[in-house]
Amino acid sequence: MTKLHIAAFAIAASTLCSAVAQAQSLTTPQPFADIVDELRFGIHAHDVSYILFAKPWEYKLDQIEDISFDVLFKSPDIEAFRWIGSPRPDLGVTLNLDGQDSLLHLSLTWQLPIFDTPFYLEGAFGGAVHNGYLTNSPDPTRYANFGCRLNFYERYGVGAHLSDSVTATLTYEHTSNNGWCDMNQGLSNVGVRVGWKF
Repeated sequence: MTKLHIAAFAIAASTLCSAVAQAQSLTTPQPFADIVDELRFGIHAHDVSYILFAKPWEYKLDQIEDISFDVLFKSPDIEAFRWIGSPRPDLGVTLNLDGQDSLLHLSLTWQLPIFDTPFYLEGAFGGAVHNGYLTNSPDPTRYANFGCRLNFYERYGVGAHLSDSVTATLTYEHTSNNGWCDMNQGLSNVGVRVGWKF
């Protein structure tokens, strides 16, 4: 995929988010809103740290070149999901615009309100696939050696409900294989995701 294709996808995704959010109030019934809870679009700094919990001042924030698109579905109304806190299934993609590592993830997302305020804490856990190198990266400072094609995915965030239908979340996302493969360089990105709720 070329940079032009990625940029076109980003514009199309952003336009789709906006169009769906506007059309939502004009259409009844609302089958889309029956299953989708939120759409998010984000921009991120790529590969900010080799380790999961580096000190914030040690993050490399000079590569702001990732975009993301996430679909968060409504939590299924079944006992198993209620028992684990009613997380929302989350399908998303983080694309690097400079030819580095991109990933596709499927996870469960939990959100915890911060008292009686518009702010919340968020956490997600699942799996991700990537388009990067498993081993023998030609430039380890630019391309990770992931070791496995399928890795764990986790995301942490703090956000706010800016209105009844708009959210903004500062997120840290990480994918790695927990040492299950020979290499485990992993990837960590930091950015902001803006969401449209239905």
